[in-house]
Amino acid sequence: MPPGPGDQILSFDAKPQINARRRLHPTLPAAPGKPVRYEHEYKRQGSLALLAGLDVHTGQVFASTPATTGIKPFMNLAGQVMTRPEYTSAPRVFVIVDNGSDHRGQAAISRLARAHPNAIMIHTPVHASWLNQIVRHEVACDEWYSSKGDRLMSVT
Repeated sequence: MPPGPGDQILSFDAKPQINARRRLHPTLPAAPGKPVRYEHEYKRQGSLALLAGLDVHTGQVFASTPATTGIKPFMNLAGQVMTRPEYTSAPRVFVIVDNGSDHRGQAAISRLARAHPNAIMIHTPVHASWLNQIVRHEVACDEWYSSKGDRLMSVT
């Protein structure tokens, strides 16, 4: 059944290894006859995981940076979002995810439904995670940072 009045749509994704990097020297601003100069050398600052959710209707993004990804961190973020009034009061909340290991298969569907009875998990087709709206948001953010020359994190 398609979404009806009052139904909500959430889109979730995980980026398990983002390399945090810091430029060695500050960016030099433009001057008359000289363009902005960016430092291309950087120091690695470790890595982190990013879990993100997007309310498809409002554009609001929810995120967490746990030590790692997995079932528990995914369910923690889903729980933080699903306990908000707009989702607890919704007749149905469609939760769109890819086929990542922390939310793959019938076990994940059942786990989410037990925790949040109005949640309906929907998986994107295999190899088509780009259909997930939060992934499109992540790509747009990455392109924006890259266009500014300040891409300080890279996904590996």
